[in-house]
Amino acid sequence: MTSISIIGTGNMGQAIASVAGRGGHTVQLVGQGDAGTQVTGDVVVLAVPYPALSAVIAERGASLAGKIVVDITNPLNFETFDSLTVPADSSAAAEVAAALPESRVLKAFNTTLAGTLAAGTIGGLTTTVLIAGDDADAKSTLAGIVTSGGLKAIDAGSLKRARELEAMGSLQLTLAASEKISWTGGFATVA
Repeated sequence: MTSISIIGTGNMGQAIASVAGRGGHTVQLVGQGDAGTQVTGDVVVLAVPYPALSAVIAERGASLAGKIVVDITNPLNFETFDSLTVPADSSAAAEVAAALPESRVLKAFNTTLAGTLAAGTIGGLTTTVLIAGDDADAKSTLAGIVTSGGLKAIDAGSLKRARELEAMGSLQLTLAASEKISWTGGFATVA
């Protein structure tokens, strides 16, 4: 089994912890009050809002070297809900990868909502986690965590696909915030 550290104890952090726990993995949840706590997982999930990424990386960047780091953020403008806040040719995940060159950075969990992760289903289908990244072994490790927790995993391609995943995740958040879909709804995949 894999050891996973989740930085962020909100709805998404809790939902990802439940998926990993169902798969029998060791989970460490690290919250805001745990500044001095050492991150022990081989896989580290950044389950914080996009604006908090830079502070988390500044505080913990050196300790993330050699680890698989999963960015789940959607860099959505939460004031207007109408645009991404990263340049059109970039992504939050690309920013994380540039800031953590010694880590194997993945984009995942940003196209699902906490409710569908925790429930394991969406619209009668098994919840699917899309994973993008440049390291095949890292993607395989994360896919193993996801599938052992009862969900589906799909390799969405290289880390440059994070831009499309972030746009999709942001659209889903915008639809939920405007009550066009429920917070237990979202996008599903049929393969």
